[in-house]
Amino acid sequence: MNTRTRDIIVMTSGAFTAPYLALIPRLELVTKKKIVTAATSIGTGANSIPSRLQRGEPVDVVIVADAVLVELIRDGMVLAKSRTAVARSAIGMAVRAGAPMPDISSVEALKRTLLQAKSIAYSASVSGQYISTELFQRLGIADQMARKSRRIEGGERVGAVIARGEAEIGFQQISELLPVPGVEYVGPLPPEVQRVSVFSAGVAVGAGDSDAAHALINFLTSPEAARAITKSGLEPIPK
Repeated sequence: MNTRTRDIIVMTSGAFTAPYLALIPRLELVTKKKIVTAATSIGTGANSIPSRLQRGEPVDVVIVADAVLVELIRDGMVLAKSRTAVARSAIGMAVRAGAPMPDISSVEALKRTLLQAKSIAYSASVSGQYISTELFQRLGIADQMARKSRRIEGGERVGAVIARGEAEIGFQQISELLPVPGVEYVGPLPPEVQRVSVFSAGVAVGAGDSDAAHALINFLTSPEAARAITKSGLEPIPK
C-alpha cells in the first residue's frame, strides 16, 4: 500500500508540538489515518521546515507561525484556502530547576534581571527574533545583551540548554518551555513588551489525502482540541 495514502505526514513548529502530540490519538480517529510526525520544530538552515518543503519532502499538514505559513503559501507550497489559525502563543522565561526565581513582573524588573544575568538563551524562531532584534533594543540594553546572549540553533529547545546549566535564563514560547524537565517556568514577559504570535495550519500542495488533511486541521479548532491547546500554555482560536 502507498504510505502517502495510508498516512498523514505532519510538520509542526515547536510552539504547537505539545498539544499536537497529545491530540494524535484523536486525530487518527478523526482522519482514519496514521499520523506520522516529520518535524517538531521550525528548525534552522537546511533542516528548517521551509527548506525541507523546498526540497520536496513529503508532507500533508504544516503548522507554523502564521507569517511563515503566509510565506509558504506565497511560494506555492501550501494551499492558500487551507490556512487556519489554531492558537496564540506568548513568550515566557525559564531558569534551571532550583535556581532563584528572577523578577520579571514589570518592564523595569525585566530589564534589571537581564542586566544582572550572566548568560541568556533564546530560540532561533519567532520568539528569539523578537527578543534579539526588538525587545533588547526597546529596553536600551542591546549592546550589553549581545555579549552574553546565545541563539539556540538546530531546533533544540531553549529549556534543554537551561536545564544543562549552559545559560542562566532563557526565553521561548511558553508552550515550548513548560514540557522541558529540569527547568522552572518563571512567567510571561510583561504585557507592555509581550509579543503574541498566531500559529496556523495549512494543507501542503501535493498532500496525499487533502480531505483527511483538512479534517485534521478542522479538528484543531474544535472544543476538544481547545482543552489540550490551553493545557499546553497556548490560547486556542476556535473557528
